[in-house]
Amino acid sequence: MAAATAMRFGQLSSGSDMAPDWTTKEVSTGTTIMAVEYDGGVVIGADSRTTTGAYIANRVTDKLTPIHDRIFCCRSGSAADTQAIADVVTYQLGFHSIELDEAPLVQTAANLFKASCYRYREELMAGIIVAGWDKRRGGQVYTVPVGGMLVRQPVSVGGSGSTYIYGYMDSNYKPNMTKDQCLRLVSGALSLAMERDGSSGGVVRLAAISETGVDRQVILGNQLPKWSTIYLTIYPTVCLKDWRSTLLSKGLEIYPTVCLKDWRYTLLSV
Repeated sequence: MAAATAMRFGQLSSGSDMAPDWTTKEVSTGTTIMAVEYDGGVVIGADSRTTTGAYIANRVTDKLTPIHDRIFCCRSGSAADTQAIADVVTYQLGFHSIELDEAPLVQTAANLFKASCYRYREELMAGIIVAGWDKRRGGQVYTVPVGGMLVRQPVSVGGSGSTYIYGYMDSNYKPNMTKDQCLRLVSGALSLAMERDGSSGGVVRLAAISETGVDRQVILGNQLPKWSTIYLTIYPTVCLKDWRSTLLSKGLEIYPTVCLKDWRYTLLSV
């Protein structure tokens, strides 16, 4: 029985259009990752969902990878590629630190990631955010997108869920924010992305990196800020004409000359 089942599954996975995509797709972090500079350090955060096609391979992945004592990277893209690069850079940076007999610079770590991502840009699918603190430049955030470019930014977002929160971050990030403000900003942005991006989900992992060390947090799914939509339904045969109805409790307004008759009208409010 088991042999017959294995044979049928092998036939499906060997090229049939009916084969599930997780039999052929690589493991991907999917993901939403971000890092923000604040006055005294950086805050980094990520969701925890890892997918293989439509299959969720791991719902509690740790995408915040320590590279050195006060240097972390956030990984997006192919899980295998990003883990391999992180391992290589961790080794190189550790050796560099031993040679110098002092903690390495965040920029040095970012340059090592850039060198690997650029050299193997045709083979790798890896988007990296490098963030940390050092005694020379304080808190820093560097972005290494697919292809191997390197740029320093005060705030960086990446992954498939990032497209949903660029506007949110542009509106809410301000220079010289405090640590607590950045933690709330990052957790809120990740929650927003996780609600709208199918490749992001699970829990939110946060880390605040400063001169005093690394403070890590995990926010469970039932503790996240909710951005769920509120639906107001106006049922059939409702006619509103030449009058103004203000729905203060929902923050909605129905203006004059609106006529709704014999059909169902749904107002959507966030």
